[in-house]
Amino acid sequence: MSNAPQSPPRSRHLTWDGCFNVRDLGGHETEDGRLTRFSRVIRADSVRRLSDEGWRALRDYGVHTVVDLRFQVELDEDSPHDLDLEIVHLSLFGEPDDARWAELDALGTATGDSAGFTRVIYLAVLEEHRANVAAAVAAVGGAVPGGVVVHCHAGKDRTGIVSALLLRLAGVPIDDVAADYALSEHNLAERNEEWIARAGDELEREYRRRVCATPADGMQAILEEIDRRYGDIAAYLRAGGAADDDLAAARARLLDD
Repeated sequence: MSNAPQSPPRSRHLTWDGCFNVRDLGGHETEDGRLTRFSRVIRADSVRRLSDEGWRALRDYGVHTVVDLRFQVELDEDSPHDLDLEIVHLSLFGEPDDARWAELDALGTATGDSAGFTRVIYLAVLEEHRANVAAAVAAVGGAVPGGVVVHCHAGKDRTGIVSALLLRLAGVPIDDVAADYALSEHNLAERNEEWIARAGDELEREYRRRVCATPADGMQAILEEIDRRYGDIAAYLRAGGAADDDLAAARARLLDD
């Protein structure tokens, strides 16, 4: 038996100045005993908030492509910034629809807890925007060689959905995917607490707490329901228009298939 010192496990958490919720999708064990590869896909909150130091860290990490899941109105608010990166913009939830979001908020709130709130809303958008979700996964798989950053505003909901599907497509068990999703609540706690504190009354504060939550059991229920409806994640993505080559490329980015 070798007594050579073991290298410490590589951290998935990344510190890029200006962002709060950045982590690598590498290092997850799959159901067939492999590990997802580091430096291939990174999930983040909006990289448009990065400082110059943060941009250097992103580039030094080997990132060549950014997949931006935000609404066009969010992009329009960005400060001008020349980026020497491949940028793919794909609004995951289409165009803003205040009436539909109010309806979904009401349905989610009626469940009475954060897990139910998340489950109702995510399952609705996964069905309503299935083609966009499939296109986002295909964009990750089809990106130029190098690292790919997937981001939205907080790196929690839109990014959380795409990241969860990528990990499941690679064969990461549902409970591990759900545990990764749950990390966003901790990473964003300081920002979230400030937003919650600005609420006008306790009812609004409670609503904001539900919005900020990333419950592992909520994501687990969502992924199990997708499997129940479609058979597996690959079938869900095919139903949204993803080709087998798209799915193979997305898996290969994380696994070297």
